[in-house]
Amino acid sequence: MLPKRPSARTWREWGTAYAFLFPNLIGLFVFVFLPIVYALYVSLFDWNALSPKVFVGLDNYRLLMDDSGWWRSVGKTITFSVVYVPLLFVSSLLSAVLIHALKGRVSGLARTMFLMPFAITSVNSAIIAMYLLDPRRGLINWILGGFRIPPQDFLGSTSQAMLCVVFVLLWINVGYNMIIFLSAIKEIPKDYYEAAHMDGAKRGQTFFRITFPLLKETNTFILIVTTIGSFQVFDQIMVMTKGGPAGATEVSVLYIFKHAFELLNMGYSSAMAFVLFLIIFVLSLFQLKLFSGSEGR
Repeated sequence: MLPKRPSARTWREWGTAYAFLFPNLIGLFVFVFLPIVYALYVSLFDWNALSPKVFVGLDNYRLLMDDSGWWRSVGKTITFSVVYVPLLFVSSLLSAVLIHALKGRVSGLARTMFLMPFAITSVNSAIIAMYLLDPRRGLINWILGGFRIPPQDFLGSTSQAMLCVVFVLLWINVGYNMIIFLSAIKEIPKDYYEAAHMDGAKRGQTFFRITFPLLKETNTFILIVTTIGSFQVFDQIMVMTKGGPAGATEVSVLYIFKHAFELLNMGYSSAMAFVLFLIIFVLSLFQLKLFSGSEGR
């Protein structure tokens, strides 16, 4: 028996779906895939963006292996990611759970307040944070003074600068991830909670037995996307510290930027960019495999 051919309505639905996907696919190809391929191509040359390219093969990658500054920046990126990603995940999820419990206008006001730092762009939010963290006239030190705590250097301290960047990025991005979690929580049938309530389950039990397990797909998405974003962090650090003080916040993307646009070493910076892409790609595959395996178990 021959398989049934799709109906005209099915063809129309497929055509509509692909029509909506097509602009995004074009953007993905032009702004993601092509730059990756071009970075791999440029990484095989010695080029300063002004003179003609000189083919050097894998020399840039050999130089990269012995570059202690590059590996130091990778270590700082990993440190940032290890601190930032769990804090963002937990704070976003808890914020979504708390706002979901609110009703009426209070819920809408809370969502707006959480989302506002993300809505006014990351650079503007970073500039606001710089004023708040100013060691001489900043609001944070003024508040600490009320508790008899001496003024802190914050972004001027090698031990505090990275933590300040982490908390500023949390302030900026918690609202966006909270909205994603909140949308997923609203999709959970209320019957589950009513049945648990009838069985005498408490709020903590319903969270760990119903809410959190049913958010597995959202949890996986948030963790993978935020991990990728943590390895690509640039604009906030560029605005707030420029990698300082004494290289304390010089993450990988900022190190690549300096070699590309300050030292005009395009071939070498392209090699670093491609290696960073491979690190992110492998890490994302590992996370996807890990969370898929845990779901299967």
